[in-house]
Amino acid sequence: MSSTTSVVSHPVASDTVVSDTVASEESRSDATTADASPLLQPARLGSLRLRNRLVMAPMTRNRAGATGVPEPIMATYYAQRASAGLIIAEAATPNAVGATYPNIPAIYDDTHAAGWRRVTEAVREAGGQMFLQLQHGGRVGHPETSGHHPLAPSPVPLPDTIFTPSGHQESVVPKEMTVEQIDATVADFAAAARRAVDAGFAGVEVHSANGYLLHQFLSGATNRRTDGYGGSVAHRIRFTVEVVRAVAEAIGPERVGVRIAPGVTANAMREDDVDEVYPALVGELRDLGLAYLHVVFADPDSSLFRTLRAAWPGTIVANPALPWPGPLPADGGRAAGERLLAAGADLISLGRSFLANPDLVTRMRTGAPLNPIRDAHLMYVGGETGYTDYPTLA
Repeated sequence: MSSTTSVVSHPVASDTVVSDTVASEESRSDATTADASPLLQPARLGSLRLRNRLVMAPMTRNRAGATGVPEPIMATYYAQRASAGLIIAEAATPNAVGATYPNIPAIYDDTHAAGWRRVTEAVREAGGQMFLQLQHGGRVGHPETSGHHPLAPSPVPLPDTIFTPSGHQESVVPKEMTVEQIDATVADFAAAARRAVDAGFAGVEVHSANGYLLHQFLSGATNRRTDGYGGSVAHRIRFTVEVVRAVAEAIGPERVGVRIAPGVTANAMREDDVDEVYPALVGELRDLGLAYLHVVFADPDSSLFRTLRAAWPGTIVANPALPWPGPLPADGGRAAGERLLAAGADLISLGRSFLANPDLVTRMRTGAPLNPIRDAHLMYVGGETGYTDYPTLA
C-alpha cells in the first residue's frame, strides 16, 4: 500500500481529535516501514492514546454463562486481540428483558460487573483498551431465553425464527412499551454504563443499529406509535437521544459512543427515510461532546456518509461494507478501510478479520496472509473452537 494515502482534513472537536502526528514510544513500532498503512498510524480518542486506527468491532459470540456473567474464556479471547487500537466488546444487555439469545453477556448486576472486570484486567495487562457495547434486543428476544416477554416500540413481531436455549423457535409478538417502561429502560442504560466503567471499561457504545430496540424506534416499519415516541422523525429519534443523553450524564460524554446502521436490514429491519432520520439524529447528538459516532457498513461513496461526516464534529468510527455473507477479501478489509480514512473516517472497525486473526495488526503490518474464518463456529457454538484457537504468527 502506498504511503501517500492520507486522511482528509475535517473539523473535529478539540477533545476528540485524531491526529497523524500523535505518537509515543509504544506506538511508533506500528509505523516504521516506508509503506505503512494509515490504518497502523497512532491516533487519539479523547484522552485515550491509540496505538493504531484499527478498532475491533463488537461481535456476538455466545460464550457468557446462562445468567449473562462473562466466562474466563472471554478474558482470553479479548486479551489475544489487545493489539487493536480499541476493542469494543460484544453487546451486553442493560436489563433482563433486553436479552436476545442464549449465553449473551449482561451488565445489570454485580456478578456481571465482576465477570467483565476479569476481562478488562486481562486486556489491560496485554496493553489493550476497551469500550463495552450496550444493547437491548427489543423484539429480538424470547421468553425462553430471558424469562420475560419481549418489549418493543410497537407490537410488530420479528418475521423470522429466533435462536433460544432449545433451538430455533417462532418469534413472539412483543408488547408495546409504555412511557413508564421507556423511562425505566433509559435509566437501565445509564445504570449499565456506570457498572461498565466500574468494571474497568474506558467507555461504552450505545447500540442503535442492526435491528435492536433503539433501531426499532428509529424505523417507521417497527415503530407505529402515535405518541411522542412515534410518527414523525423527531419523535422516532427521541428514544435514542434520551438514552444517549442519560448515559452521557451518567459517565461523561467523552466515554460514550453511538452505533448506527442506516438502511441495514439485519433482523428484518426496513427503513424508507434514512436520509431524513440519520441527519436529524446526528443533529441532536452532535453537540453532546461524545467520544465517537460508529457507522456500520459505511460506504465512502455514499452521499449519506458524506452528509454525516460533514455534520459530525468529532471522531467517526467507520465499519466498511465488506461482503456478507461470504468470504472476506484477502486483505481482511485493509483497502476498504483505507478508502474510508481517505473519505474522512478517523478509525476503522473490523469484525470477522479480528475474529479469525488475533494478531491482525501484525499480519497487516507485515503483509502476512490471514486465517480463514470457520463459519460453523462463528456464533452459536461454545468453547474454544472457533474462538480462542485461531493461530497467530508466533
